[in-house]
Amino acid sequence: MSSYRQPGVVLTDRHFTVPLDHTDPGGEQIELFGREAVARGRAGDDLPWLVYLEGGPGFGARRFVGTEAWLGRAVEEFRVLLLDQRGTGLSTPANRQTLPLRGGPREQADYLAHFRSDNIVRDCELIRPQLTGGAPWTVLGQSFGGFCAVHYLSAAPEGLKAVLITGGLPSLDAHADDVYRAAYPRIERKVAAHYARYPQDVERVREIAAYLAEHRPESAGHRLTPEGFQSLGIMLGSGNGSHQLHYLLENAFVRTPLGIELSDTFQEAMRTANSFAGHPLYALMHEAIYGQGKQSTGWAAERVRAEFPQFDVATALAGDGPVLLTGETIHPWHFEVDPALRPLRETAELLASRTDWPELYDPERLAANQVPVAAAVYHDDMYVDTEHALRTAASIRGLRTWVTNEFEHDGLRAGGPRVLDRLLALVRDDV
Repeated sequence: MSSYRQPGVVLTDRHFTVPLDHTDPGGEQIELFGREAVARGRAGDDLPWLVYLEGGPGFGARRFVGTEAWLGRAVEEFRVLLLDQRGTGLSTPANRQTLPLRGGPREQADYLAHFRSDNIVRDCELIRPQLTGGAPWTVLGQSFGGFCAVHYLSAAPEGLKAVLITGGLPSLDAHADDVYRAAYPRIERKVAAHYARYPQDVERVREIAAYLAEHRPESAGHRLTPEGFQSLGIMLGSGNGSHQLHYLLENAFVRTPLGIELSDTFQEAMRTANSFAGHPLYALMHEAIYGQGKQSTGWAAERVRAEFPQFDVATALAGDGPVLLTGETIHPWHFEVDPALRPLRETAELLASRTDWPELYDPERLAANQVPVAAAVYHDDMYVDTEHALRTAASIRGLRTWVTNEFEHDGLRAGGPRVLDRLLALVRDDV
């Protein structure tokens, strides 16, 4: 354990050992990493704890510098634990380099089956008494972190003083098919709004998609394909994503001695945006987080996409309509084009076909909830369906919602202290 200072905060790096399988506490152990943040001048105070669960799955906790964004508001009254969920950041990472230590694809898939919200919550409950002396703590869950928080309310509400959720209320019973059947129309609306804002991008997107379909270039081992290009639509789910996408597209082509080609600038930006090297669990576990019961997820996003033929790039290019972008969906081809995922293709197939997922939510316990809960629900959130979120909100006793169109899915990042203030006020009945 080491402590050091940044502007306005004292940070302490903490390491914890937890069982891979919590039903076998004496079995294999893995390491978790969390960074404690406390306001300078209050390091010795007896402050309540807040644990932050990052979105994803597959992302380590955000690395703040000093008191930027919402952290400055949080340390006014909390001691904050920024937890790298199992398999992410510095918590026994799981990726193409480390997973072969488990054995072959079957062993890797069995290992990763322990990396969902149920075991993340069990990790939290093992860590909590070590930090709080047994006192309950407040959970702040962003996106997938909110999914974890709802499981926390189902499985271990005694560990919770309050729950704050931003853009992360999951459906309690929707199959992955239902999730993506609701997602594609939302994505289409976001693309239409982008094209209305930047009509010049309609033709530019068609030109790029056509070029990629013909040439199939590679960048640092990453195959650049029309479908991969479409997936840049994931940018449209953030507050300034439409503008950033437009700027990316305007650098697409350059004139060379061989004619017009895709620029190195664009190819590198597309490769970087499409690479899962820094967060492979996002691709591996993205559909698994919806798995409950004996029905496999079965590459739901790929199967459901067939119900929305307007997203087929070849069909769009054969006609004169716009090429629709996608985003927030994982497909089998991701594991063919991305060198960070290619060795994990069979592992991903085994996870997609798995039929023994534990149930994640307890509707009866949620209906009798006693923990103060507040949730920011972003109107027409591209990543989490608003109708699903509000249905879940109504199923959790006492949950108070703040429905807003002021922010997109990244409202906690964009809105910082104001979003956290609003949620804290809601759980304290100050409004």
